[in-house]
Amino acid sequence: MNTLDILVECGGWDEKLIVPLAQRAVVATLHHMQLEPDDCEVTVMACDDARIAVLNAEFRGKPVATNVLSWPAQRLAPPAEGGVPPLPEKGFDGMLELGDIALSFETCTREAMEASKPVADHLTHLIVHGTLHLLGYDHITDGDAALMERIEVEILGNLGLDDPYTADITITGAPN
Repeated sequence: MNTLDILVECGGWDEKLIVPLAQRAVVATLHHMQLEPDDCEVTVMACDDARIAVLNAEFRGKPVATNVLSWPAQRLAPPAEGGVPPLPEKGFDGMLELGDIALSFETCTREAMEASKPVADHLTHLIVHGTLHLLGYDHITDGDAALMERIEVEILGNLGLDDPYTADITITGAPN
């Protein structure tokens, strides 16, 4: 992938885990969506509950920690509920600036432990989820949620991971 910036903001994160994991999840998602990863720009911020609570309050009006947040660079809403969003448009430099994703260490780790799942599997799911948000997918309506979940399950299956929706983990962050 040409541009994947990973910012590690707190000491709980293991850079040897999060960097290749984020790379793998973002690239798998982009390939699945028939986008060339070398043409895309994504930033992943690995932070803590305190930082993500501030971001959640600022951008969503919810002053609580959450597992993942995303900020799409382009509004790519589907034309109708359950529909496929349009592809992002390239910038003047030929790159697709997709946006930013933030993950909270404490919340992600706690959720994985509560679900008896490997932390790496849960993080992979959340990064796939966040990347799909950057591409215009959402889960506000039932039709949109069904489509997004199906795509997530397909991508994770291609990575050899189980269906995350068979466990009781809720993805609480949403795009702005």
